[in-house]
Amino acid sequence: MEQQELKKKITNVLDNYTVGTLATVKNNRPHSRYMSFSNEGFTFYTPTDKETHKMEEIEANPYVHILLGYQGEGDGDPYVEVEGKAKIREDQKIKEWLWTERMSRWFTSSGDQNYIALEIEPETIRLMNADGDTPETLEL
Repeated sequence: MEQQELKKKITNVLDNYTVGTLATVKNNRPHSRYMSFSNEGFTFYTPTDKETHKMEEIEANPYVHILLGYQGEGDGDPYVEVEGKAKIREDQKIKEWLWTERMSRWFTSSGDQNYIALEIEPETIRLMNADGDTPETLEL
């Protein structure tokens, strides 16, 4: 599959699936949890609390893995695998962009001192279970 077509297919998955798993490394083992993701281009963002285990894990090892998609019956649903490097972002502009009222369950507002974002810069993005021969790796 040519890269432009692959970008379109990956973008389609990202536009339709915002909840996925984020895996970090804890004691040299994978540690996964569900997170909500937004993206700008192929840079991923997810809101979190700075007082979580994932923050400690990312500070010790910033390399993460994301899975997005695969929510139907599972037979052939397209999904993406992202390997990347996470960094902690406290920029108010990013926090406001990610903010939803549902988050008031955990934070007082987009200005809450414990509310931060993770920015994941991908090193590899693979499209899985799509038409044709997958996996297909996007050249970044």
